[in-house]
Amino acid sequence: MPDKDITYPPAQIDDQLQQLPGWVHADGSIQRAYETSGWPVTLMLVNAIGYCAELANHHPDLTVSWGRVVVALSTHSAGGVTDKDFELARRCDEVALWQPAEGAALAGTSQTLVRGPSPS
Repeated sequence: MPDKDITYPPAQIDDQLQQLPGWVHADGSIQRAYETSGWPVTLMLVNAIGYCAELANHHPDLTVSWGRVVVALSTHSAGGVTDKDFELARRCDEVALWQPAEGAALAGTSQTLVRGPSPS
């Protein structure tokens, strides 16, 4: 039987969040709100996060509305926030906020589909 994941105490969670702009510690989880340009982008973002979460076998709580997705991460089996949550938070940011580099082969869209740090 695998060892239980080690949970972080609140002060260490806050320290770790220094490296994750837009994420906050609230209600026993780390959370972030992503503001989107509307319902189609909201659904695409939910699916992208869901795909990553399924691959990681670590599933966030999501709150979904017209132009907003709130992600809440905690390791339920451990009873708190673990390394798994910080790792998936980083992946969520990579997926949600990725844009092609200027001058890259992928020109990208001129629209901002998901906006940067916005704590819940």
